[in-house]
Amino acid sequence: MSNQRLASNTTIPRSIPTPPEQAIAAESEPPTTSFDAALATTRSHDGASASPPTPTSLNGDNAAVSHQSTPSQKGLAPPTLNNLPHVSLGPAAHPSAHPSSLATALRALNDGSGGTAFRDFPTPSSNDSPYTKSISSTAPGSPRIPPIRQNSGSQTPRVRPHATTLSIPGMTRSLISPDGKIADRDVAAKLVIIMVGLPARGKSYITKKLRRYLSWQQHNTRIFNVGNRRRVAAVSSPTKHRKESSMDMPPQGATILVNGAQPPDSPDRKSSPSDQDDSSPKPMDQSAKFFDPNNEQASKLRDEIAIDTLNELLDYLISGGGSVGILDATNSTIERRQMLFNHIKAREPKLGILFIESVCKNPNLLEANMRLKLSGPDYKDKDPVKSLEDFKERVKAYESAYVPLGDYEEDHEMQYIKMTDVGKKLTHFGLGGFLSSGIAHYLSSFNLSPRQIWITRHGQSVDNQLGKIGGNSELTDRGHFYSLSLYRFVTQKRKEWLVEQKDKIAQSSFPPQPGDQSPPYPDLNRELDEKNFCVWTSMLTRSIQTAQYFEADDDYDVKNWEMLNELNAGKFEGLTYEEIARNHKDEYAKRQMDKLHYVYPGVGGEGYLQVISRLRDMVREIERIKDHVMIIGHRSVCRVLMAYFMDLTRDDIADLDMPLGMLYAIEPKPYGIEFHAYKYNEGKGWFDEVPNYRPTKTVDRDA
Repeated sequence: MSNQRLASNTTIPRSIPTPPEQAIAAESEPPTTSFDAALATTRSHDGASASPPTPTSLNGDNAAVSHQSTPSQKGLAPPTLNNLPHVSLGPAAHPSAHPSSLATALRALNDGSGGTAFRDFPTPSSNDSPYTKSISSTAPGSPRIPPIRQNSGSQTPRVRPHATTLSIPGMTRSLISPDGKIADRDVAAKLVIIMVGLPARGKSYITKKLRRYLSWQQHNTRIFNVGNRRRVAAVSSPTKHRKESSMDMPPQGATILVNGAQPPDSPDRKSSPSDQDDSSPKPMDQSAKFFDPNNEQASKLRDEIAIDTLNELLDYLISGGGSVGILDATNSTIERRQMLFNHIKAREPKLGILFIESVCKNPNLLEANMRLKLSGPDYKDKDPVKSLEDFKERVKAYESAYVPLGDYEEDHEMQYIKMTDVGKKLTHFGLGGFLSSGIAHYLSSFNLSPRQIWITRHGQSVDNQLGKIGGNSELTDRGHFYSLSLYRFVTQKRKEWLVEQKDKIAQSSFPPQPGDQSPPYPDLNRELDEKNFCVWTSMLTRSIQTAQYFEADDDYDVKNWEMLNELNAGKFEGLTYEEIARNHKDEYAKRQMDKLHYVYPGVGGEGYLQVISRLRDMVREIERIKDHVMIIGHRSVCRVLMAYFMDLTRDDIADLDMPLGMLYAIEPKPYGIEFHAYKYNEGKGWFDEVPNYRPTKTVDRDA
């Protein structure tokens, strides 16, 4: 029967009389309802052996529903699954009955064409469920007994270490870690990173970037540099100046050059009078002879310094609230690495240990790294030519006993990562734990290609004008004018940058000449004209419209990213801060107390930790690409990205001043970053450079 025919049947004819031979068989069976017929049909489809009877009419259509004598019509009892009204099936048992007539009969029952609709019959009482009965057996006022803390394992107390699964502040939480950070109890989730490699292989560059990334991800991370302690310990004993050489205040992960110049030292970084005391002991000779493996006295002192520094690192992880500690040293021999490994396991056997080796095979890169050492603490204010000769002798001393990571570590199940030429090649072995895996992914994105990273907010939107948060409004006329000025300015700066880089190539010598302390880019000889310019916006209208002039230029590659969307304000989307303060005083007060950890209420509501989490892959992509990139984002997104590149503390992220009309340019360098800030001049339709710019906290308490 076709669907058209089924739809055309609006009435149900009376049933055909039942032949005598079928009536006898029917009297020996219980009455059949539409529910029973449907159930039988389902069973037949599932592979049951019997075929259900199918009600038919004279025309092959559905039989009428006979419900005049049901108990419900006499007021005896409501119908149940067992006493639904009888359906006259007629000669349905014949194999020749039309197979689609059952569907028509059920449809008639449900539509109520032949009487009371099937859906109008009450369902069985929930009291018939054994689960309902067991729940209702408890007295309404009876208190529920909370679960009792116990240990169902075979050993009491528990000796097996707890699971070390992924922990992300703001994205995970547990009883022992309500903020999502690695709990002090989960020692096995914490990590000791031991750097390995010859001098001038970029170890310090890697450790600083790694600490910056992990700290930005809200994992408490510090660097413990053995060389810093050596310079102090060589004066007297390794422990005398423990406090002065402490790594409790980690060094800044990137050197920030303001307008291309080194900023002056702040008062708190100036040397103290005790550092300039002329009566201090004469320091031990730390020339290349100090690092000769045959120098037993120096070797013993260097081992003591390494253990003392390692103990400070372990104190930080075990009892100081740390999650990751990085031991920055050469650790170039198997004996030294095994000594450190054994010492860690003796103090806390559950701590994770990861070796990271930096290998440099590119001679130009190695030469550039050596030039950087000339401005370091060992050779500062000394003759650069003699310093370079001494440093190369030091490297030779290390090379005589150097054993790279490999078979020994694999035979002893020691996890490691080996980087070649700052990320061009990455190999690893036995990585265990989410921190080690995440570190390997991050290290694989390193590159030293010269490029620019631009960050700005969108132009003024309608909601900005009204003081509303969130939303998806369009740009105002002023916002559209900003987008045009932004396109013109960046296009001009892009041309200037290309000319500047080509001038550097013409004036530089590779490898650098003796006495040249300006480290050039190893990748500078790449054809600069091939460098693309990417413009990334969010999925929101105001961000996309700000990039409209870049989109119209074929020389720019524009892409919209959902992860760049503004922080979602939940049920407060479209409100002003004044309305929130007036109508939601408790929420307003909670946000004022802790803006970083605050999460907006309502469906989709986010906080800054959630923004950091979704921008993790974005940061890796920015680090990976060798092209220019401009990010046209929103206040919270720009704050989080600037906090990463500027190495700001977690307390500064949510309060960083990020007004409309500011444009930031970041150039990654082998020694840090070069930073420029520009302010929009609406009258000129251009941007003016801000001299001596420093990241500051916003004066707007609501922003």
